[in-house]
Amino acid sequence: MARSVHIIGGGLAGLAAGVRLTSAGTKVRVHEATNQAGGRCRSYHDPLLGIMIDNGNHLVLSGNHATLAYLRKIGSDNRLASPPETAFPFIDLTTHERWALRPNDGVIPWWIFEPRRRVPNTKVWNYIALSSLLWAKTEAKIGDVYDCSGPLYERLVRPLLLAALNTEPREASAKLASAIIRETFAAGGYACRPLIANDGLSSTFILPAIKYIEKETSTITLGNRLNRLIFDGRRVTALDFGEKIVRLGQDDAIVLAVPPTVAAALLPGLQTPTEFRAIVNAHFRTSPPKGAAPITGVVNGIVEWLFVFSDRLSVTISNADRLLDMPRETLAERIWQDVSQITGVGGVMPPWQIVRERRATFAALPREDAKRPPAKTLWENLVLAGDWIAGSLPATIEGAIRSGNRAAEMIVKQS
Repeated sequence: MARSVHIIGGGLAGLAAGVRLTSAGTKVRVHEATNQAGGRCRSYHDPLLGIMIDNGNHLVLSGNHATLAYLRKIGSDNRLASPPETAFPFIDLTTHERWALRPNDGVIPWWIFEPRRRVPNTKVWNYIALSSLLWAKTEAKIGDVYDCSGPLYERLVRPLLLAALNTEPREASAKLASAIIRETFAAGGYACRPLIANDGLSSTFILPAIKYIEKETSTITLGNRLNRLIFDGRRVTALDFGEKIVRLGQDDAIVLAVPPTVAAALLPGLQTPTEFRAIVNAHFRTSPPKGAAPITGVVNGIVEWLFVFSDRLSVTISNADRLLDMPRETLAERIWQDVSQITGVGGVMPPWQIVRERRATFAALPREDAKRPPAKTLWENLVLAGDWIAGSLPATIEGAIRSGNRAAEMIVKQS
């Protein structure tokens, strides 16, 4: 085994690599540039609201096998709340219609033959037509191979793919969409049951991982930003943290699990995605109405998904570059109008917080997907990890964890 593995970046990919390496008996040193691990998957105490909130609302599905295995390993799989059946409630804010998509658990999708389980005003053949995405060529856009119109697209396909790809589906990669569909709805309702971290992202994904990594001789250091990598031929020989330079032994290795812009600055000649898309999240401190669904999809509103927690109502809006320059108060008021219509909670807008992530994910376009580098690099003791590294999935929790696992496995095999 490598004597020591330095993981640069304490986000989900870096922590997944750390957990996998620690479980294999490798000494790990995680270096995180900020003062909190987790990256885009974390919780923090918001002083304005006076409560803990997540920096973003992330949905895990029961078919995300790498994510569930990671949570079992760190002992927090019981922190994900799951409904008793696979169901996705929706509301159309223009027509005021409400419905719930209810796939059956088995692989054979008999549910599409029951109108009560389908999207209103859709037919069986609408769902069969989705199979065209499963055989798309690498360079194809979704709009090239699938008719992006009609009630099924507007009321189900677009909301789900927009959330998964964070890119307008018509222009997004059909290959990435195919992977999402294959691993969820094509695998049966049992694989697409929504799972939500009611206790917060950090309590579920991050803090237990830190505890797991640190239980042996491994460490996690916060506020430790890497300035540069020092090379000698095809090896990295030292890590320059500014005030301190860490020399690497002959058997030491590195997992570089940082955002693509940071990786490109550290590694000469590395090609990475260069287009990104924003995500906007809004949090309102209020008690939810009794019986409110944990998650609701929204059609024809500024809100796209509403998450219900015990002390707040939270909203996620994907592909949200159009909202980045809108005044915060105006944006909060517009979102609250939708939330009031969805939940029936009226009155004065409660205390709120807007979280705008300008470069939340790489744009899931075919040309940007082609720029994703492999985990293996030109340097024999350095591998990459992150949801932007080449893989079958777009930038998701599942994709980040798989990337961290793959990086760890590569290091173990090299030892």
